[in-house]
Amino acid sequence: MAAVLADVDTAPIGEPLRATLRLLRTVTRGVVTVDDMRTVLAAGVTRAQIEDALDVAFCFNVITRLADAFEFQLQDKVELAGSARHLLKRGYT
Repeated sequence: MAAVLADVDTAPIGEPLRATLRLLRTVTRGVVTVDDMRTVLAAGVTRAQIEDALDVAFCFNVITRLADAFEFQLQDKVELAGSARHLLKRGYT
């Protein structure tokens, strides 16, 4: 994970994942072109895998932008631990 975050181009991951991560970076920062999609498909990523990756990226992008707009603050370690205990005990419902 650290290697991917440091440099996706040199990280020890397979080409399909690398191509998908590059696409997601482009989606998040700019405009996706037909050539971008062809590159991902040529790397062996299926249409369904691309759609799944885009769905997840969309959700995280919306959440991040809303959190920024509403100036959400991250919990400290103590608060995170309490939240984790609650979720482990009761789940998400």
